[in-house]
Amino acid sequence: MDSPAKTAAGPLRRETLHHSAVAELRAMILEGELPPGRRVPEMELCAQLGISRTPLREALRVLAAEGLVELRPHRGAVVTPIDPKEIAAIFEVMEALESLAGRLACGNGSAEAFAELDRLHDALVAQFHAGERAAYSATNRRIHDRIIAMSGNPVLEATYRGFAAQLGRARSLANYDTDRWQESLAEHEAVMDALRRRDAAATAALLADHSRRTADAVLRSLRQDGSSDGISGNR
Repeated sequence: MDSPAKTAAGPLRRETLHHSAVAELRAMILEGELPPGRRVPEMELCAQLGISRTPLREALRVLAAEGLVELRPHRGAVVTPIDPKEIAAIFEVMEALESLAGRLACGNGSAEAFAELDRLHDALVAQFHAGERAAYSATNRRIHDRIIAMSGNPVLEATYRGFAAQLGRARSLANYDTDRWQESLAEHEAVMDALRRRDAAATAALLADHSRRTADAVLRSLRQDGSSDGISGNR
């Protein structure tokens, strides 16, 4: 009776390590702890996360598929540099996706989903006033993901998720600017007001404007930081 239980525990532990490593590394990249253009220090991370190189490398392959790291011959994994031209192009697509999602969410979102959105927004406001920038960025992403899910359109959601990881780092750059952080919160307040009224046209327009303003702030940040070796493309 003991043998089957031991056999089942191995794969479960490995799967847990794999998902944990992916989540930890993704957070480090999105929050700038592992900056663009830098080699991923595998040995240091293994010690820090308490894992072997096998789950770490499996995690890096997942992040490579998300576009967050590049697996380079003889260099190992490198955090993907940020290309302003690519970011600008992605934001154009995301603006349309978020606008459409907001319009659809007003009609398709359940009462439970709207209640969860309210709870997330309350957390966002509290994190802003507490100066918790990293937590704010994480909640901000959850709010956008929730609105996309509330659209009820699986094709839209899959398309959005395909680009979201690439924009995660770029969005956080803008939120670390104090003036933009204040503006972003005000824009979220306006979006929430429109969502609560189930005003599809206003929600769509406000989300498009929010995405456009975020894009402008991000691209401005990238230009100001153009000397960084993690930024690529023309500036």
